[in-house]
Amino acid sequence: MKSIELVKFAYGLLDTKKATDIAVLDIRKLSSLGDYFVVASGTSTIHVKALAGELENKLSEQGIEPRRIEGEKSAVWILLDYNDVIIHIFNHETRDFYCLERLWGDAPRLEEKDIKQ
Repeated sequence: MKSIELVKFAYGLLDTKKATDIAVLDIRKLSSLGDYFVVASGTSTIHVKALAGELENKLSEQGIEPRRIEGEKSAVWILLDYNDVIIHIFNHETRDFYCLERLWGDAPRLEEKDIKQ
């Protein structure tokens, strides 16, 4: 699966499962970390865990496994690293504190119309 296809899949799943404030940052020209950051919020730690678990399960069913997962125990910020696509799922307070969108302010933000499948 190409990185933009993975972004579209993740965005669609997160949207369906009621994640809020979903953003996709194109970091290809800014970093060698990957191609895209997908950033989303859950309404509680249970919701954050459920979002991350559903993404991991659905991608695993397609033979796509994360390189690593961080933050599952605390579930205030879970990072799923799929090489070229890094998915960040936060609770609202942690997202406001770290504000990745501000830290990566030079990264173009993909428009919803270009992402939705």
